[in-house]
Amino acid sequence: MAFQVIQLNPKRFQPSQIKFLIFLLPICLVMLMPIIYIICQAFKPLDELFYFPPRIYVIHPTLSNFEELFRLARVTGLPWLRYLLNSLLITIVYVVAVLFLTVTTGYAFSKKQFKAKKVLFQINQLALMFIAVAVQIPTYLIISALGLIDNFLVHIIPALAVPVYIFLMKQNIDEVPKEILESARLDGANDLQIILRFVIPLVKPTIATVAILAFQAIWNSGGASTIYLNSESLKTLPYYLGLLTSQAGIKASGVSAASSLILFVPNLVIFIVMQSKVMNTMARSGIK
Repeated sequence: MAFQVIQLNPKRFQPSQIKFLIFLLPICLVMLMPIIYIICQAFKPLDELFYFPPRIYVIHPTLSNFEELFRLARVTGLPWLRYLLNSLLITIVYVVAVLFLTVTTGYAFSKKQFKAKKVLFQINQLALMFIAVAVQIPTYLIISALGLIDNFLVHIIPALAVPVYIFLMKQNIDEVPKEILESARLDGANDLQIILRFVIPLVKPTIATVAILAFQAIWNSGGASTIYLNSESLKTLPYYLGLLTSQAGIKASGVSAASSLILFVPNLVIFIVMQSKVMNTMARSGIK
């Protein structure tokens, strides 16, 4: 008796997929609507931006919003290239630092035994409940006590405390077989060598996910420039674009839409390129 094997993820289109497409395509369209809206907003003329009720799509696309943004950049005379370079440097340093701390901390919570390990991980889990606004005043007091006011490192150091990254990494390192690590230790490998040669290759999807989330968080952040910094030479691109928007007057909506698209495009590109790794990590981490 012959049995027909049904592939869960067939490489070619099959008629059996039609019922799934009928169900999933409308959902995908709804999920894409915010992205379509952001793109269309940037190309809407001023009258369409104030149209009521608001429209998602653009009828008469124009580049006037970007032209106004660049005109303001010339008129203000602010060193926009400096803001861009600051953002790039901060993003690179922050992502590297987050990956280092997240991998080493996740490895310690997952594979090492030490006092107060359970309590510390529970504190990390408890920290997931707090939002940034709820701890803004204590954060400012700590940053001030550390002498980071008007310091370039204020962009990076406070943002390193992200418990969700540690949770993701720990959950995925738990799946690394202990036998592999024990064999490496018997061969004389220390913890750093084990992390570099065995842990990192086995949790690459999680590392990619943390890198994407960290990039998005720091690239779009302009709060540190507004709250903690006085020197213009230390501020970032999101702050600069927000400053131009505040000086646009009646055209502020269009300039804001153009600025939002400029900041959004790098996030979208990175996520599209690496989205499969993100989905894989979320599934393996037990996040519903």
